[in-house]
Order: sequence, then C-alpha cells, then structure tokens
Amino acid sequence: MRGAKILIPIRRGIEGVAVAGPAIVVDFPSVTRRATVAMAKPGTETSPDVDVEEKLKEAFARGWSVIVWNDPVNLMDYVVFVFKSVLKMNEKDASRHMWEVHQKGKSTVARETREKSEMIVHRLRGFGLNATMEQA
Repeated sequence: MRGAKILIPIRRGIEGVAVAGPAIVVDFPSVTRRATVAMAKPGTETSPDVDVEEKLKEAFARGWSVIVWNDPVNLMDYVVFVFKSVLKMNEKDASRHMWEVHQKGKSTVARETREKSEMIVHRLRGFGLNATMEQA
C-alpha cells in the first residue's frame, strides 16, 4: 500500500447536510515511511540495540501464574464448578485447588502465557472469583 487516500467533501448545505458535489482526493504517500520512525519524548533517549519483537517474545514465553484468592462469599461447590468449567479440571484437581484456596488463602490454578493468563483471570472474575496473575 503506497499511502492512504481520504475523500473530503468540499461543501456542505444548511445545518451540516452534505450537498452532492465534487470531492477532493488527498493522497498521503509518506504515511508508511513515517510509521517506521520512532519519535522520542523530549529528555529521553532511544536505544537502537533494543529489539521490540524480542522483548514481546520474552514476555509471552515466560510463565504467568493465575492465582485464585479466598473470599467469604462463594460456596465451595460453586468454586469447584467454576474450576471445572473455566480451567477444564477434573473433579479431583478442582476439589484440591478449592481446598488449597480455603485453607491457605490462595492457590495457583494455572501457569500459562501472558495472553492466556489474562483471559483466564478475566473469565474467573466474570464468575465472581477473586483472581490475579503474576509473572512466575
């Protein structure tokens, strides 16, 4: 793609209603070239030897732990049901994690990539459980 083309109507009727008429075509051929230039804030320096893609791969490759915290609201059977539904655990593992949450105050229920951990935390919170994530 060489650039972006934007059509701009050159006149409008009464109260902003568009009137049929000619339009101006504006071409921005340098949009793609400007997007590759990094703009630094005043007083900061950019580091040319830092690869953004490499940092993203590292962040997503590391393990992220999903932690469920104890709360006095949800019933034990409901917590087991949520673990089975969201995390696809069997009855034994779901019960074991539920008891760990109940007795110790928290339990690490999953260790995934960052993106998947965020999704799991969001779904657990949607079911009313207190869940967080942290880097392992």
